[in-house]
Amino acid sequence: MATPRAVMVRRATELDEVIGRHGTRGQAEFFLRTREQSIEPLVERHRALALARAEVLGALPADWRRAEVERSELARFVFEPDDIVLVVGQDGLVANVAKYLVAQPVIGIDPLPGTNPGVLVPHAAAATADLVRDVVGGRAAYLERTMVRAVSDDGQELTALNEVYVGQEGHQSARYVLGWRGVQERQSSSGVIVGTGTGASGWCASIQRASAPGVVLPEPAQPRLAWFVREPWPSAVTGTDLAAGVLGDDQLLVKVESESLVTFGDGIEADRLVLGWGQRVLIGRSPRVLRTVV
Repeated sequence: MATPRAVMVRRATELDEVIGRHGTRGQAEFFLRTREQSIEPLVERHRALALARAEVLGALPADWRRAEVERSELARFVFEPDDIVLVVGQDGLVANVAKYLVAQPVIGIDPLPGTNPGVLVPHAAAATADLVRDVVGGRAAYLERTMVRAVSDDGQELTALNEVYVGQEGHQSARYVLGWRGVQERQSSSGVIVGTGTGASGWCASIQRASAPGVVLPEPAQPRLAWFVREPWPSAVTGTDLAAGVLGDDQLLVKVESESLVTFGDGIEADRLVLGWGQRVLIGRSPRVLRTVV
């Protein structure tokens, strides 16, 4: 059996980002003071993350292979089938890495308890040693989270953990034909959202509360998706009958009737599919799941 490899996923801290924007810590500190803000909270959170990372790395067996990848490098990083993935950061960082994984176990570590919701990063850094031993020993319990996938008619594909969006790049009115369960309707709206149970507490929840309270949102491990049309506009040529629903093994069809629409997942607009007039995209449950250690 090959020596396990632990891959730690992290992202640049707020302190890293503000220094990167202003050149030096002194310039960053001066800029924040002009906005009546202090750099100290950023420094404290930076230190907390550094301590958590060090604790996680220190808890790994000495003979294990190790790799560390920053969020911006994920698209270029090659995960191995037997990797154990340790995500140290915010809940959203787990969503960022999810689409690059197949069945690797994911351990979410919260470096700032009480600051993050902790839904996807429920574990403390101090628990790392026990968690990795449980994974290797076959004792770990997993939650297999349903994911959503969009596939265009030219073979482009995008997978997300929380939700996918189809619409105009600037979230303006999008024109398309929506198809579901044998019914098609020409629509003009602010876009279509298809979400998982993991994403049900976010974007989908706000739409459901406002416009479709009768739609029951799925649980994270349920093989169902919820879909919503944002602000469908009724007119002589566009309808609003197809406004929300739940997908099981079926799919939602979107046929583009605009110059271009985009599809992106989990709020990452930079990683998107661009769809031209007449193109079709099918959205449904992904054959992959995200295995999070609980």
